[in-house]
Amino acid sequence: MLRAAATPRGAAQWLRDRAAYQQLPGAERLRWSDSFPKLTDRLPSSPFDPHYFHQDVWAARRIADRRPARHVDVGSRVDLVGFLTAVTEVTFVDIRPLEVDIEGLEPIAGSVLDMPFADGALESVSCLHVAEHIGLGRYGDPLDPLGTRKAAAELQRVLAPGGQLLFSLPVGRPRVDFNAHRVHDPVEVAAWFDGLELAEFAGVDDEGVFRRHRSPSELQGSTYACGMYQLIAAP
Repeated sequence: MLRAAATPRGAAQWLRDRAAYQQLPGAERLRWSDSFPKLTDRLPSSPFDPHYFHQDVWAARRIADRRPARHVDVGSRVDLVGFLTAVTEVTFVDIRPLEVDIEGLEPIAGSVLDMPFADGALESVSCLHVAEHIGLGRYGDPLDPLGTRKAAAELQRVLAPGGQLLFSLPVGRPRVDFNAHRVHDPVEVAAWFDGLELAEFAGVDDEGVFRRHRSPSELQGSTYACGMYQLIAAP
């Protein structure tokens, strides 16, 4: 909303800057047909999404701590997936396969509801800000009211003894914001993984403040917080 409201002011500033630029020594002749106005970037600080920024840093550090021989990510932000290749070999699973060719990355087509791995096959797995979408049809997946819970069960199925699962999603007042996402009670989410140990719960609250080592109950009743679960399978 703030950026939209700033657009007329930004347009006026853009015209002033364009005229001033053309008067500078060495300036190229500017063609109107080459214009590419950017009207909302003049901000006092760098903008970022607190959920995605903090969860990606948190997850990358947890993976770097363990240095697995291979890490499997399911549907998370592709920027994170690419960066993780600096730490280990990465397999990226998504119903919309990632069509890139870079060293250390194996993209494969697959669903978090039916992962192409045997029981207990994976030592390191992440699924970040993904499961809340499953079953809402947003990405072409089948409609299913239990999609998020089924995704959690499938992630638990493929985790090897002693393996680590990093899982995040919106938490707070439970609801379905169709068809964008679901928001789940953070305590209830932890209970889904009854076969795993909750080694750490971190989170971003409604004010955008990240903190490690929270209790899931701290974020109960939030409007739109982010819960991050480090889960470990018994050896």
